[in-house]
Amino acid sequence: MHLTPQDAEHRLGFDRIRERLHSHVRTPYGQEKLGALRPSADAAEVARRLEKAGEMQAVLGFDDPLPLSGSVDIRPLLEHIAPEGSTASGEELADAGRVLTSLRLLHDYLKSRKVKYSGLWSVAEAIVPVQSVETTISSAIDDQGRVKDDASPVLQRITRTLADRQGKLRETLMQALRKAVSEGWATEEQPTIRGGRAVIPVRAEAKRKVQGFVHDVSATGQTVYIEPTSVLDLNNEIRELESERSREIARILAAVTAELRTHRKEIAVGLDALGRLDALAAIGRLANELGALVPALNEDRVIRLVRARNPVLLLHFRKSGPEGERREVVPLDLELGKDANTLVITGPNAGGKSVAMKSIGLMCLMAQIGIPVPADPGTSLPVLSAIFVDLGDRQSIQEDLSTFTSHLAAIRNMIEVADEGSLVLIDEAGPGTDPAEGSALAQAVLEKLTKQGALTVATTHHGGLKVFAHNTDGVVNGSMQFDRESLSPTYHFQPETPGSSYAFEIAARVGLDPVVVSRARELVGEDKVALEELIDALERTTREASEARAVIEEELAEARKAHAKYESQAETLRTERDTLRARALEEAADIVERANALVENTVREIKEAEAEREATREARKKLDEGRIRIEREVAEARQKRKDREEGKPVSMAIEVGDRVRLDQGTTTGEVVEIDGKEAVVAFGSMTTRTALNRLQKVADRAEQKVEIKAYPASPDVGAMSAVHTRLDLRGYRVDEAVGALAKFVDQAMVSGLSSVEVLHGKGTGALRNAVRDVLESRPEVTSFDSAPWNEGGDGVTIVRLS
Repeated sequence: MHLTPQDAEHRLGFDRIRERLHSHVRTPYGQEKLGALRPSADAAEVARRLEKAGEMQAVLGFDDPLPLSGSVDIRPLLEHIAPEGSTASGEELADAGRVLTSLRLLHDYLKSRKVKYSGLWSVAEAIVPVQSVETTISSAIDDQGRVKDDASPVLQRITRTLADRQGKLRETLMQALRKAVSEGWATEEQPTIRGGRAVIPVRAEAKRKVQGFVHDVSATGQTVYIEPTSVLDLNNEIRELESERSREIARILAAVTAELRTHRKEIAVGLDALGRLDALAAIGRLANELGALVPALNEDRVIRLVRARNPVLLLHFRKSGPEGERREVVPLDLELGKDANTLVITGPNAGGKSVAMKSIGLMCLMAQIGIPVPADPGTSLPVLSAIFVDLGDRQSIQEDLSTFTSHLAAIRNMIEVADEGSLVLIDEAGPGTDPAEGSALAQAVLEKLTKQGALTVATTHHGGLKVFAHNTDGVVNGSMQFDRESLSPTYHFQPETPGSSYAFEIAARVGLDPVVVSRARELVGEDKVALEELIDALERTTREASEARAVIEEELAEARKAHAKYESQAETLRTERDTLRARALEEAADIVERANALVENTVREIKEAEAEREATREARKKLDEGRIRIEREVAEARQKRKDREEGKPVSMAIEVGDRVRLDQGTTTGEVVEIDGKEAVVAFGSMTTRTALNRLQKVADRAEQKVEIKAYPASPDVGAMSAVHTRLDLRGYRVDEAVGALAKFVDQAMVSGLSSVEVLHGKGTGALRNAVRDVLESRPEVTSFDSAPWNEGGDGVTIVRLS
């Protein structure tokens, strides 16, 4: 991607973003990669960059800590040890060992998550763990870079022998010193070292009294340091052992260095991957800090920003003052490239025009570098081939160019190069010359850029450009909202609406002589004043319309909510009517059945009385017809009730206090609360929330006490939510967890729950495996799986029940 001019990043404010990124990096390799980050014009590459950045956001926000710690740059060491026979110091090898450990841990971390974070794994798979070298270094070198005494059997033997001889030397020296003191030849001092030899301090006048060799004399000449003959051989032996130990240490360092040398190339590749991952981690930390997301990329050349927040302002306001005093960044909603390629932003000074323009450029630049942008879902950006920036004072003292001349030089370059893949940002179009000529020139430039298809954003105070934007296809007005009452900017962007400069109003507010302000209005002309007043009225109307629309939308939402509530109530009443009708028909059926029995009894009596058979037969026929009709009506009512119970909410016949069953269960509970289409039912000491259409009424309200209490966090039950859909087993032993889980599943089945969650953490995996063994053995468990990564991942198991 081409950026013009060279300091375009600075002019847009991206240097502040880079500075913050570097504060988040952990290694010198990452610092180097961040410094080399440049925007790409390759759509596939931009998509890959953003994918990795989004995955890193998820890692840092939701997963276990990324094993990426600070480290020194060992690349100079790898160069130093390249020649055969070269040797690294213990400190250098210790540094290398720590870096190798970091590489291995990072590789293993992402390998275990390669399906979840495939983009990051594509980077980490270049790391080749060399654990053999890591082990060699750790077994021979301690954290301070000293060779360990047990680094080799030879060194261990020498070290032990040396310690033994040094002990004997101290003992023999102390004997010689005590004798010298008792004879008055020495003072109460300690043995010391002179010239690498162990000696005792003796008075100068008694030096011939002590047999041995003089190695040094004090500055005053009153004390000489003598090596007694009794320790001569021990001193010699210790010197030889020390030399032998130094040679063995050198041999060990050379051997460890040689092993490290054989893996220089794969380590160098791993360090490159480490730098890329460290840079991505810095991007992820910044993105999470800004509340950023990965924007969608489009091929339609459309910039669509949804509640975009300028990242430079976000960082600035978060650093300034206590939490309660931080300012909020006003979001920007904007679309460019769909119906118009060119946007002309107008409005008063310090109203936010330049900030809005910089926000557009920053969003595009960040995305093509591979940095998520602080905006809301729905944000979509094109992949640009170039961004041209003409912001601020470009005056060059060295070239003795005026501001206007320098501005024209930048514009010339834009016109020559900009095309359909370009974004052009021009701040204060047409400045530095006669207003009329500057406005005309700016209009010609915008016409040219629009014709070339470049996405263009220009800010201006020229009224002529407002008219141009209104009358020209492919060009649209926009403005920054301004509160006329307080004469202060709101920083809200208004699409398709030109803005006023409010120069006269602001002048009057700051106390400029009213006569001067009035004269200025006269000089500017009636047409100009009328235009400004028209724009002001349009802004006010637009603002009022937006406020009215917000109120209407809120009222509409309330109305829809009320409509849904009344529909639910109406459906409940209809269901209640049908239920009562069905109940009445059932009672009628009972009456009919008893009536049939009575009739049968009557007929029998008639027969016995030898009544006329034809009359009896006719009465029986009518009775059968009536019975069949009533039975058919009863059957239809029953079927209708059954259909409603299976597909629609049950009627309000179920009330608080009623005894009910859940689905086809046998356990009865009491309804303690009804909320719309849901009810809270107490089954003993446990409560559950369920849909009304899953309940069957078994008895009316009864006088009884219902005890509702939450389960305590104990090995018997576990930590459960208010409706007992989550069991927390963290910290339990396996045997405790198994018992708690079994009871939890039983209670979930009694409650009629279709799914529950078991929180067991990740750890070593032992608790998770035990949980899943129990779940596999339970026939009522239809399936189970790990929760989504953003809801706990492998640390939570979702259980579905039959």
